[in-house]
Amino acid sequence: MKIVIDGFGGDNAPLDVLLGAAMAVKEYNVDIIVTGDENKLKDMAKEHNISLDRIEIVHAPTVIPVEEEPSLIVRKYKDCSMSVGLYKLRNDEADAFVSAGSTGALIVGATTVVGRIKGIKRAAIGTVVPTLAGEHDSYLLIDAGGNSECRPEMLAQFAVMGSAYMNKILGRENPRVGLLNIGTEETKGLELQVNAYQILKKSPVNFIGNVEGRGLPLCECDVAVTDGFSGNIALKITEGMAISFGKKLKKIFKKNMLTKMGALCVKDGIGEIKELMDTSKAGGAPILGLKKPVIKAHGNSNPEAFKNAVRQAILCVEQNVSGEISQSLEKLNIETKETNTEPIEQ
Repeated sequence: MKIVIDGFGGDNAPLDVLLGAAMAVKEYNVDIIVTGDENKLKDMAKEHNISLDRIEIVHAPTVIPVEEEPSLIVRKYKDCSMSVGLYKLRNDEADAFVSAGSTGALIVGATTVVGRIKGIKRAAIGTVVPTLAGEHDSYLLIDAGGNSECRPEMLAQFAVMGSAYMNKILGRENPRVGLLNIGTEETKGLELQVNAYQILKKSPVNFIGNVEGRGLPLCECDVAVTDGFSGNIALKITEGMAISFGKKLKKIFKKNMLTKMGALCVKDGIGEIKELMDTSKAGGAPILGLKKPVIKAHGNSNPEAFKNAVRQAILCVEQNVSGEISQSLEKLNIETKETNTEPIEQ
């Protein structure tokens, strides 16, 4: 198997990309392609004594800036490290692609270059969010920021994609799908949520109804479906709360000698929580709905995060997540047509 990584995507590129790639080769027995300025990558590897065994460097002279207009990736920045990597995937020279670069550019580039699964209206970011309660210790939030504006049938497709991922990658049998909303009643929400609810009731997923925001950290569902605008806000609030609680806990334990002794008694438990909340363990978020696996790594990914993003990409290939989504979509498309609320043109 061969995984291509954007060598200049992310805050810590290219050093952490190369370190993570070398770790992945050793741990997962996989071949890696790293795209980017060839001279800079080879000089960096030599300077830090990083083995390039089973790592191929493919020259890409430019980098698309994070603040740049995403659509320019297929025009002005066609020779950038992200675009070159996506074309490697499209041309069957690699099995999956990983990048910690611009989210917008990656979605536009992946959709344009790699292409969506037939019938998928929009690709979506599925982020596994850790929790400290419930039967399981995480849930999948989809869409986590790829599509700010959505239609009801798109949310139903997100549900199918999220269910396939949770089943194949995290091993959840018949994952519970919830629609993120301001209340649990069927009639709650805006027109988007109300109409999406009706489609989801007849979709080929285990739809359990609406789930409120407070139910997410309690893991009341395995897949939380929402539009990208609301999803990204929910994700960022969760991240911020985790950081703030961590800081508050640290303050409490450092208050006096007694609390410091208490900290020693629960040290192992605190370590387990820290490990659970460590984003580098997940590696990144899959962009679901594409013909081939594309993983969006966090912008500040370290070597371990890049290594784990490669692991996630390997699992998506081995478990044929794209194929599973395509099969589940066939049944959903029939139900979507039957429950479509839009007027039919004469």
